[in-house]
Amino acid sequence: MKIALIAHDGKKAEMVTFLRDQLELFKRKEIELISTGTTGTFVEKAGLKVNRVLSGPLGGDAQIGAEVAEGKIDAVFFFRDPLDKHPHEPDIAMLMRLCDVHNIPLATNPATATLVFHQLLK
Repeated sequence: MKIALIAHDGKKAEMVTFLRDQLELFKRKEIELISTGTTGTFVEKAGLKVNRVLSGPLGGDAQIGAEVAEGKIDAVFFFRDPLDKHPHEPDIAMLMRLCDVHNIPLATNPATATLVFHQLLK
């Protein structure tokens, strides 16, 4: 199973909390993680191994979107900050659209990510 992890700056702390809450499950299962650059640093600090791509504004969202389109991603956990502006909004919209087109679960907050994650593990 391969899960993409992305978090806007205002949501990185929530991503770390989510990961720590699920840490044992992430470590027990064979889950490959991919993440945008800066978020990947936080994922590593939470104690998980992750394949880091470029940061979101530099093309990381597009790199993950390409893997979604190629059928290489099983779920995307993208903790977006709806209260801030993002210069790479077109890339964000593209990634979300690709998840919808290819029927890939997309969680944009910790509550949904928890539900999706536990369902994937069944």
